[in-house]
Amino acid sequence: MGTGSCECGRLCRIVLLVGFLAVASRGTLAQQEPAQQPPPPPANSPPPPAQPEQPPTEEKKDEAPNPAQAAAEKTKEVTIQAAEATKNLGQAALVKARDWERGWLTGVYVGEGRTMIPLTMKQRREIYLEQTLTTPGAYLKRMFAAGIDQARGAPPQWDDGWGGYAERFASREGQFITANTLAYVGNVALKYEPRYDQCRCSGFWPRTRHAIMRNFLTYNESERQLRPQWALYGGSFGGGVLSTAWKPKPRNAFAEGSRAMAGQAGYGSLLNFFIEFSPEINRAIGATTKRRRK
Repeated sequence: MGTGSCECGRLCRIVLLVGFLAVASRGTLAQQEPAQQPPPPPANSPPPPAQPEQPPTEEKKDEAPNPAQAAAEKTKEVTIQAAEATKNLGQAALVKARDWERGWLTGVYVGEGRTMIPLTMKQRREIYLEQTLTTPGAYLKRMFAAGIDQARGAPPQWDDGWGGYAERFASREGQFITANTLAYVGNVALKYEPRYDQCRCSGFWPRTRHAIMRNFLTYNESERQLRPQWALYGGSFGGGVLSTAWKPKPRNAFAEGSRAMAGQAGYGSLLNFFIEFSPEINRAIGATTKRRRK
């Protein structure tokens, strides 16, 4: 009885120990199991947006333009442009001073081969101003005429010095402006052509004949039919008559008007001759313009 009871108690203790060890082992295994991973995303889900890569700050700093260098490049560009513009302006001035065909000396005219087109009132006013006030040729004509008067001593009441020349130049100035104004009014009323046109012919004598003839004849509004230069010579006569208003006595209005018409016949023919042969004059002084032949 005593021996059996001892064995039964020992057996109970062994069973309890084994149960305790089993429980302890289960807890340890549970702690060592890895954490449950989240389920993978669905196959159709879009990928997460990629984050833009930010370039290094130092590279941005290196790529920024240098203000001093940019200013230097801009200054260089402006200097080159200014030099080129100055060069072009100088060349244009030299060509204009050399090329008499442009009309800065001779006044307005129609070049060879150009079609004669009837003028508008605005164009007639512009031509009147250029022939009377705004071209050097108009003043050279008065200076030339005043020099001839000075050499002739006409009128004799004015002295032979610079004071007398100034009086003669002022007299020619008033007479010329009066004559051109009357010619302008007459050409407007008659619708006549106030410009000279270069001859479409070739040869010295045909061109010379054309230059002289056009000093006495001009085109009507058709720009094809020739008519006498009534307005041009009427204006010359009127300017000569009016000049007696300021010239010293004795004065003869008809004689002054007749002399003015004779002066227009001579000087006008000479001016037309100069315009007609201006291409040859250009080549003689170094211009490159050439007269076209047909």
